[in-house]
Amino acid sequence: MNKNFIKGISNFFLYKPSSKYEFTLPDYSSDEDSNNDNPYLEDALDPATKKISSSLDDNLNYIKAKYNSLINSDINIREFYIMAVDKRFKAFLIYIDGMADTDSINHFILKPLMLRNRTNTHKKSNICKIKINNNNEDFNLENHISDCLLPQNRVSIIEDFSKVTSDTNMGNCIVFIDSLPIAYSVDVKGFKQRSISTPQNEIIVRGSQEAFVETLRTNTSILRRLINNEDLIIENSVVGKISKTNVAICYMNSIANADLVAEVQYRINNLDIDALVSSGQLEQLIQDDSSNLFPQIIATERPDKAVYSLLDGRVIVIVNGSPYALIMPGVLNDFLSSPEDINLKYQFSNLAKAIRLLATFFALLLPGFYIAISNYHQELIPTELLFAIAASRESVPFPIIFELLFMEISFELIREAGLRVPSPIGQTIGIVGALILGDAAVKANIVSPILIIIVALTALCSFAIPDLSLNFTFRILRFVYVFLGYFGGFLGIGLGIFALLLSLSNLTSFGAPYIMPFLTNISNGTTTSYFNSPIWLREKRPKFLDTKKIFSQGNISRKWQFYKKQ
Repeated sequence: MNKNFIKGISNFFLYKPSSKYEFTLPDYSSDEDSNNDNPYLEDALDPATKKISSSLDDNLNYIKAKYNSLINSDINIREFYIMAVDKRFKAFLIYIDGMADTDSINHFILKPLMLRNRTNTHKKSNICKIKINNNNEDFNLENHISDCLLPQNRVSIIEDFSKVTSDTNMGNCIVFIDSLPIAYSVDVKGFKQRSISTPQNEIIVRGSQEAFVETLRTNTSILRRLINNEDLIIENSVVGKISKTNVAICYMNSIANADLVAEVQYRINNLDIDALVSSGQLEQLIQDDSSNLFPQIIATERPDKAVYSLLDGRVIVIVNGSPYALIMPGVLNDFLSSPEDINLKYQFSNLAKAIRLLATFFALLLPGFYIAISNYHQELIPTELLFAIAASRESVPFPIIFELLFMEISFELIREAGLRVPSPIGQTIGIVGALILGDAAVKANIVSPILIIIVALTALCSFAIPDLSLNFTFRILRFVYVFLGYFGGFLGIGLGIFALLLSLSNLTSFGAPYIMPFLTNISNGTTTSYFNSPIWLREKRPKFLDTKKIFSQGNISRKWQFYKKQ
């Protein structure tokens, strides 16, 4: 009886997938007429290469089946007749509504092909007369259409259906002509896109105020405009068997290390995935060590930061549909620096970097140090302060680890809630929630006032970290050091720091040691060190990039000083 009772309880609460299903699917295999009515005429095409057929009806049936034209409402197929040398040829075109510009299709495709004009009616005229291989044949329909009847700046001839679907999905219009085993891909993209705006997450005071957008070609054009040099190489690659996302690999041909470029190309071209939607997915797929918490690829929405990296010899990867560019390799120094540092005098930027470095230390270790000193090392606290802390905690019935975790988790909840609610309410939740929660927790004797100061200072320091990914890393590691300080005091924290440094020393980003700038002897004439030297002394590019051109400026960059003295 006990077994039956336990079995009944498990059957009631536990889910077990059924092995029998009552529904049925319609079977079309027995229908003899189904093959005749099916527009998907696979036999009319070459199954190995899917080459375009010279029969227009076969091509039309294949396109209708491929795009499910009876179901898809945005797939437009227009059948018509064209006029060429006083003859009519049957044709059709396909485009996706919302992706292509219908006005361009009307004026630059349908109108020249359908309406009579001097170009398509007079065979004997000198207009578009074409000689082929010195034969007597003076007319070729394929060349006549592309050279004379399609007045669009970008027209390409394609021969297989894989290119047809790819160009159609990108917003092109594809034109098929009867008796021609080719199709014309006409660039008439006209989809809506976000205009260039100011950066939302990497805000600086003195510097460029434009950001990347979701359109790939707009982003590459920004890089072209800022660099203004033909040495900039932008290679296209396609990632995703289903999404077929365009990815642009950008680098300076005369500066970037060839091995670095080849490594980036190798990793991107060897991704076996169905879809790629954002640059964040690509970052996780190509970074060296996915198990390490520290970011290894720089993500930026600022074109000026990307340009600085290109001129240093790094490689930029831009994903279509994402407003963030990926910069590789990325070392620890890069994630602690702000794009504004290069625009300020070196004294100002070094002060900001020193404050940022101190904030990084506090954001990572301050709660752990507080709990370690309170539990194990009270002799380090001045006597008056120790008495004040003891008096403030006298009415708190919980251990210090509970206080600290309660306030840290509460602050993380406030931060997350402020991000998820609408923006006009987010700031109110952050300020009011923190004030009310902290004051109520102190009055209810749940936490001590000194702990509120520790948590608030830690939060302020975490906001000073420029990179979002590094901020997340420190937020996770902060809890690790809290437990290490609670169980082992300074010894536990010291062991944790040792393990962290050991992990970072073994970490690389596309062959570049992650903490190399901090551990090697770097001269003043390079841009590798954390603190900036005067801009006229930054003569060399980072050593760990091993660039083709070592020097980024002359030995005497401010020649006007010497000319004036002479």
